Amino acid sequence: MDKRTCIRIDANTKQLENCKSYLNHFDSALSQLSNTLSLVGNEVRLKIIFLIQKEGPLCVCDLSDILGVSVSAISQHLRKLKDKNILKTQRVAQLINYSISAEYVPIISMILSNVAIPKEALSK
Repeated sequence: MDKRTCIRIDANTKQLENCKSYLNHFDSALSQLSNTLSLVGNEVRLKIIFLIQKEGPLCVCDLSDILGVSVSAISQHLRKLKDKNILKTQRVAQLINYSISAEYVPIISMILSNVAIPKEALSK
């Protein structure tokens, strides 16, 4: 059985070609978004991105203290995000701070735009 069997009588070939054109035009942007979503789909990495977006640059020790996760585990998450250029680093003496790479700021903002911040958190 052909898996592409369809009950459609007439295909809107113009619409199909437009859709193919859109995909070709936006392929790299969609690929970047897909990769970003797959990485930040992990709860700890999503929390890391959320904290860095809200607070600005943070170091591995800050994130470890905030999240209650070992420095080693946080470092592994940060490495994955840095390897895909979602995060960038800035060294200050012995300290390495992590922040969101400029090219990912719009994507991260879009992803986190629907996170409702509780009213009690706004008063702090």
